[in-house]
Amino acid sequence: MSKYDKLKPDFSKGLLTVILQHYTNKEIRMVGYMNEEAFELTKQEEVAWFYSRSKERLWKKGESSGNVQYVKDMYLDCDQDALLVMVDPAGPTCHTGTDSCFNLDSSFTLKDIEATIQNRAASSDNDSYTNYLLSKGIDKIAKKFGEEAFEVVIGAKNKDKEEITNEAADVLYHLGVLLHHSGVSVSEVESVLANRHKKQNNFKGERKDVQEW
Repeated sequence: MSKYDKLKPDFSKGLLTVILQHYTNKEIRMVGYMNEEAFELTKQEEVAWFYSRSKERLWKKGESSGNVQYVKDMYLDCDQDALLVMVDPAGPTCHTGTDSCFNLDSSFTLKDIEATIQNRAASSDNDSYTNYLLSKGIDKIAKKFGEEAFEVVIGAKNKDKEEITNEAADVLYHLGVLLHHSGVSVSEVESVLANRHKKQNNFKGERKDVQEW
């Protein structure tokens, strides 16, 4: 039994085209192919398995390098013949040693901050600034968040773009720590924003009680 049993790919058309995407920053990592056996192994082990067309055999991504691609979620397209696999890579995905098989600009999102904070908290590293803040509790965390937010204001008043950029990065990090301590996920915040955006688009020009952004 797997939580992905609801997915029913159409293998009558041949191999299933598979796209690996990083689950936080949404970077496209690689494209591969699965037969039915590779798909079943991926479901059961929750790591990415593929079928090699050149070697004509099953292979687990990272079987030799150790850079296993841990599955966080999977989605079939509307025709059930292509699969999007959201992964948490154990290392570079490409055999050349790069994160992606595509030449993409690197990106970093609030979910990457969230994942980093979660990893620090799980490590119990006494030298970690994140763990220092978490050990001090909400008063310390909120104080640091407020201080960093005020630094952004100062940078804006000084019209110093570099200062604003650096301090805004500090604000986002400290917000991540505050959210983690409070048990609020980035996905929950995104859901609120998405709902507000949807309401605004649905009722724009029709209702006066929907706040404009």
